[in-house]
Amino acid sequence: MISAEKIPNNVDLHMNKRLQRALEHWQPAYIQWWKDMGPQGFQHYHQVYVRTAISVDSAGWAHFEYVKLPEYRWGIFLADPVVNRTIGFGDFYGQPVWQEVPGEFRNQLRRLIVTQGDTEPASVEQQRWLGHRCPSLYDLRNLFQVNVEEGRHLWAMVYLLHSYFGRDGRDEAEDLLARQSGNRDKPRILDAFNEPIDTWLDFFMFTMFTDRDGKSQLLSLSESSLDPLSRTTRFMLTEEAHHMFVGETGITRIVKRTAELMRSEEIGFSGDVRKLGGIDLDMIQRHINLWFSLSLDLHGNEISTNAAAYFSNGLKGRAEEDKWSEHRVIEDIYKLEAVENGEVKKIDVPMRNAMNEVLRDWYVDDCLGGIGRWNKVLEDHGLSDRLKLPDRKFNRGIGQYADVHFTPDGSYLTKEEWARRKHEWLPTPADKIYLLSIMNTPIYEPGKFANYIAPPTRGVKGRPIDFEYVRTEM
Repeated sequence: MISAEKIPNNVDLHMNKRLQRALEHWQPAYIQWWKDMGPQGFQHYHQVYVRTAISVDSAGWAHFEYVKLPEYRWGIFLADPVVNRTIGFGDFYGQPVWQEVPGEFRNQLRRLIVTQGDTEPASVEQQRWLGHRCPSLYDLRNLFQVNVEEGRHLWAMVYLLHSYFGRDGRDEAEDLLARQSGNRDKPRILDAFNEPIDTWLDFFMFTMFTDRDGKSQLLSLSESSLDPLSRTTRFMLTEEAHHMFVGETGITRIVKRTAELMRSEEIGFSGDVRKLGGIDLDMIQRHINLWFSLSLDLHGNEISTNAAAYFSNGLKGRAEEDKWSEHRVIEDIYKLEAVENGEVKKIDVPMRNAMNEVLRDWYVDDCLGGIGRWNKVLEDHGLSDRLKLPDRKFNRGIGQYADVHFTPDGSYLTKEEWARRKHEWLPTPADKIYLLSIMNTPIYEPGKFANYIAPPTRGVKGRPIDFEYVRTEM
C-alpha cells in the first residue's frame, strides 16, 4: 500500500521513506486514541456525512461523503507555496523564508508547534459525550465534522514534529496522545482545554470563542518565517472557519428560539422561557462571560518577552501582518492598561513586548461581530435585551489581571466581593443541571430539533435540513 493511500497527503510522503515509516508507526496509536477518546457511541455503526480533504484545491477540499468516523482519511495537507515568499516581520524582514528549522530557534519553534498541536486532540476529548445530548442530526453532523478536522489538525502538527525535530519531535508526537483533557496527572497544556464541555450551549460557546482564538493563533503562525509551518496553518484556517461557523450560528439559533419563546402567549409577560424548556438570555450571557474570558487567557501574558522573541526572530507574527504599516516594530509603543493598587492606568510598553495584547485586540474585535449579529436577532424580534462581551479584565486567570477582580463592566472588586458575587456573572451548578435536563433526550430524527434551538436557515452542501446527516448502519 503506497503512502498516499494510507496517509493522504500533498507533501510527497512516499519520497521520504524514513518519515513515511515514522508516521505509519504513529498512525495506529492515533486510531486507538480516537476510538478511546473520540466521540463515544458513534464509532462503529454510524455513517456521517462529512467533508474530507483529499487535496487543497476547492474541489478536493470540499469533498463530502458518508464515512464511519474511525475510517475518516486523516491526512497531511499544506497550502500551495507562495513563489519567492520573504519574511514579513521582525529582525529578518525581507529575507527569504526558511525551508528548514534554524538551529538557534529549534526549541522555540518546537514549543509553538507542540502547544498548538496539544489543543487539537484536547477539544475532541472535551466533546466526546455530546452526541448523546444532540439537538438534531444536523448538529450531530457538525459536531463530528469539527471533531475529525481537529484530528486532522493534530496530524498537521505531528507531521511538522516528525519532519523537522528528529527524536525530540517523535517523542513530542507520542506525548500529544498521552495527555488527556482534565486528567489530573497528565492534563492538556492550556487551562481552557481542560474545562468540561457537557452541554451544547458550552460547545457552541467553545467553537465561537475558543476556536476563534484558534483562528487568531493560526493567523499569526501563518506569518511564520518557517515556510512549512506557514503553509500548514494557512490550510488549517480553511477548516477552522467551519468550526467558528458552527459556534456562531449555533448561538444565533438558540438566541432566535429564546426570542420566540419570550414572546409566546404561554408565558405572557413573564419572559420565563424555562417554563417552555428554553434557555434564558441571562444564562446565555453567563456562558459568554465564561468562554470569552477563558479564551482571552489563551493569548498569554500582556507583557511577554517570549512573544517579543517570537516576533523579533520571525517565528510568529501578528494576525494579518500585511495590514500593518511597519513590520520591524523596533521603536513602536503600545499603550497598555495596567493595575496599580486597584486602579487601572495606561502605561507605555514596547510593542514587541505587547504582541500578545496586540493579538488579543484583533481577537476582541473579531468577537464583537458575532455579538452584533446575535443582538440583531433580538432586535428583529422586537426585544430590547442585548448581549455583550465582558470587559477583558473580567475573570482572568493569566497575566496582570489574574490576582485582581473586576465586574463584567470593568469595575474593580475586592476578593471578598468577587467570592460573593461571581455567580451573578458566571454559570452556576444550577445552570448546568437545568441545561442537562433539557438536553437529556437526544434528537435523532431527521428534520426534528430540540425545543431550545431553532432550525438552521439551510442545510449542508445544498442538502435539505431534513437530510439524514448521520445514519445507522444495521
